[in-house]
Amino acid sequence: MSNAIKVLPYYTYDEYCKWEGRWELIEGLPFAMSPAPAPKHQLIAVEIKYEFNKAIKNKKCNHCRVYDFIDVKVEDDTILQPDALIVCNEIKKPYLDFPPTLVVEVLSPSTALKDRNNKFYIYQDFKIPYYLMVDPNKQEIEVFHLNNNGKYQLMENEANNLFSFDLHEECSVEVELGGIFG
Repeated sequence: MSNAIKVLPYYTYDEYCKWEGRWELIEGLPFAMSPAPAPKHQLIAVEIKYEFNKAIKNKKCNHCRVYDFIDVKVEDDTILQPDALIVCNEIKKPYLDFPPTLVVEVLSPSTALKDRNNKFYIYQDFKIPYYLMVDPNKQEIEVFHLNNNGKYQLMENEANNLFSFDLHEECSVEVELGGIFG
């Protein structure tokens, strides 16, 4: 075994803003978001955004919006870009600096470990009420809801992957996610 000291890079939001391409920053460590997601990954993300957008519009919920990936600044050294998210408050900065209501990560072989571990606990600690993990290969959707103890709990789904979400005090929606896999 080596006694060499390992020096890891450490970056903050200011440095992150100067980088080209898509990146995430987790506790100061950079993670490249390239190559671009596979077509299947992108199609699933689009379908999820469509289903949530449709449900929100049908409920006439004017507070909540569905977004593509945007910077979620959890800390100065932690900036994440979920595949999709729902925000029910006004965004006044070029990034989101408060917890969105819901985040979606579509798993890929290169990101699944990070999505299931690092991001899971970051989203939980940031108190994001809902976290959806979608596995295109297994065609499975895991929906986690933040319980009263501040921990994510796996939600039970009904037939056809029908889920209920309380997005805002004035907006509850039911979303059928069974058709997102094509």
